[in-house]
Amino acid sequence: MVIAAPASGSGKTTVATGLMAALRARGLRVSPHKVGPDYIDPGYHALATGLPGRNLDPWLTGEELVAPLFLHGAAGADVAVVEGVMGLFDGRGDTDFASTAHVARLLDAPVVLVVDAARQSRSVAAVAHGFATFDPRVRVGGVVLNRVGSDRHEQLCRSALAAAGMPVLGAIRRDDAVSTPSRHLGLIPAAERGREAVAAVDRLGELVARSCDLEALVRLARTAPALDERPWNPAEALLLRASETGKGGTSVVAVAGGAAFTFGYAEHAELLRAAGAEVATFDPLRDEALPEGTAAVVIGGGFPEMYAADLAANEPLKREIAAFRGPIAAECAGLLYLCESLDNHPMCGKIMAKAEMTPRLTLGYRDATATRDSLLTRAGERYRGHEFHRTAVTSADEPLFRWEGGGDGHGDPLVTASYLHLHWAGSPLSAQRLVSSSRSPSALR
Repeated sequence: MVIAAPASGSGKTTVATGLMAALRARGLRVSPHKVGPDYIDPGYHALATGLPGRNLDPWLTGEELVAPLFLHGAAGADVAVVEGVMGLFDGRGDTDFASTAHVARLLDAPVVLVVDAARQSRSVAAVAHGFATFDPRVRVGGVVLNRVGSDRHEQLCRSALAAAGMPVLGAIRRDDAVSTPSRHLGLIPAAERGREAVAAVDRLGELVARSCDLEALVRLARTAPALDERPWNPAEALLLRASETGKGGTSVVAVAGGAAFTFGYAEHAELLRAAGAEVATFDPLRDEALPEGTAAVVIGGGFPEMYAADLAANEPLKREIAAFRGPIAAECAGLLYLCESLDNHPMCGKIMAKAEMTPRLTLGYRDATATRDSLLTRAGERYRGHEFHRTAVTSADEPLFRWEGGGDGHGDPLVTASYLHLHWAGSPLSAQRLVSSSRSPSALR
C-alpha cells in the first residue's frame, strides 16, 4: 500500500513509519519503500522494519525499473509499505511524473490518504473525495485522519467521510511526543540520533497500533494485484555472468558512513558487490585510516557542515585521502569533504575548491550531460540526478556536468565529484567503472 497525503506536512512519515513498526510488532515481515530521492525517511523505515529502506523514483531510474526494484526489495515480505512524497499528485514541474500517484500506478497499489484534520471537520470529506476522484487510475482505498483534537472532532470527521463513501482506516490524536526534530534540509537522520531514534520509532509504532485499524490496512494491501515484471537483479543490471564477478580479483571499496555521511541507496552496495567488490564502511569522524586493502572510495551525501570541525580534526584520514591514488566517487557531502575547506575548516584538499554554507536552498531534478571523461562519466553521456543542498563550491574548474540553467562537478580519470545525486540502478555502469578502475586505475572503459 502507498501512504500519501494532500500536501507535505500532513503526517505521511508519522503514519508510514509507525505503520511499518506496528506491523513488524505483529510479527509481519515489512518491506519499506519511499517515493522520490529522499535519504532521510528510509533511515527511519529501516529502524522500523529491520530491512533496508529503498527508494522508488521514476526520474532517477526510469519508469521501467520501478516495479522490478520494488519486487527486489519486497522479496520474502508479508506486506510492503510505500511512503509517498509531497502531495499525492505533485511531480516534476507541472506534471505528475515521479509523483506518488505515478508510482502508485506503476505498482497498481492502493493508496491510503493521510489527511491533516486540524482546523477543519466536514471539509476533510471534500478533500478526500477530491483526491479520490481526481485521477481514476489511482485507487484511494481509505483515509487516516491525523492531528484529531477530540472525540467530538473525530466523530464529525468520520460522519462526513462516511457520507462521502470513504473508509476511515485510522484517527490519530495530536501528540507532540512523537515529533521528529528537523533542521535546514528536513528531518535529522536516524543515524545521528542513535537510541533516541529507536525510541521515537517505537513510539510511532505504538501510536499507529492504537489509532489505526491494522487488519483493515493489511486487507487493503492484499488487494494489490500481482506484478508481471521480474525482480531487479544487480548482476543482470551489469550484464555479468556469475563467473565474471570476481574476474581480476576482489577489490575493497570503502564507503563513507557515520553521522556525517548518511545518504546512500541500498542498491549501490549491491551493484558494487555484483561487480566483484568487497564493500567496507568507514566513518570519517572516527576512523583515522581507510579500511585495509582499500582500492576505491565512495563518499556519498550527508551533513558534513554539521560536523565540519570534527572532520577537520581527523588529520590522519584527511592526509590518507589526499594522497590516495585510487578511484574516488563523491556526491554532494563527499564533494565538500574533498574540497580544500568547508566554512573555513580545512578538508582533504583533493579538489582545489572551497565550500561554504549559504542561505539559498538548491533543490530539484537535473537532466545532466557530462562535459568530459572522468572516473564514472564519458563525454556526452546523459545522467538523471537530483540536487539538495544549502552550500556552494567555488572552483576554477570547468564543470563536469551541465544542465539547463546550471552545472557543477570535478572530474578526472580517477575522480568524479559533484552535487549531483545519482541512483546507480539507473546508471549501473557507474559501479562497473568504479570497480574496474580500482583493479586497473588507468582503465577508462
